[in-house]
Amino acid sequence: MVKPDILVFDMDGVLVEVSESYRETVVQTVHRLSGNTITRELIQDYKNQGGWNNDWALSQRILRDLGHEVEYQTVVDQFNKLFLGHNGTEGLIHRECWIPRPGLFARLAENFQLAIFTGRLRHEADITLNRSAPGIRFHPMICAENVQRGKPDPEGLLHIAAANRGKSLLYFGDIVDDARSSRAAGVPFVGVAGKNREVIRLFQEEDAVAILDDINEIEELLR
Repeated sequence: MVKPDILVFDMDGVLVEVSESYRETVVQTVHRLSGNTITRELIQDYKNQGGWNNDWALSQRILRDLGHEVEYQTVVDQFNKLFLGHNGTEGLIHRECWIPRPGLFARLAENFQLAIFTGRLRHEADITLNRSAPGIRFHPMICAENVQRGKPDPEGLLHIAAANRGKSLLYFGDIVDDARSSRAAGVPFVGVAGKNREVIRLFQEEDAVAILDDINEIEELLR
């Protein structure tokens, strides 16, 4: 693997543990709008199919598959109340945990440009980064409102490449949409899979240059 100039990171599942935030919000949104209780394993099954990077759209699709036709904006509004908080209730976003160990990204920043390509809205990304990584500069940050087409479309990675001509990129993601976006952009991809065998298999099929258990293995990889 050629040493990259720019390390580009997805956020959810790579930099941030989101099982108690985004994934739990999907569970609760579906329950509030249908009465049905789903598992996080079901959510991962949808993610593994590809095309479900947007958790609002995913929640609506799960509801439809359960026999409940719910307007998209109704899903968005319910999701955001749970995730961001409503009427003084603290949102589930505050349950998130930062995955990188202390000092890791400060060391990476000494040798690499750091960037983000995420399906989050910018204000959601900022809430987490300001709380968990206030001293780390990610530039550029490509968020949901910066692209017309979300992952697995490569638009976000192509924006980063175009703004940094002559520099090589390496993209880190945790779902198959990240891998497909990376492949479409012609950017080498590193999968962050935990020990999920199905995710590992999908990353192998998408020609990941490496597969990590979690992002704290990055320094060993880059050496």
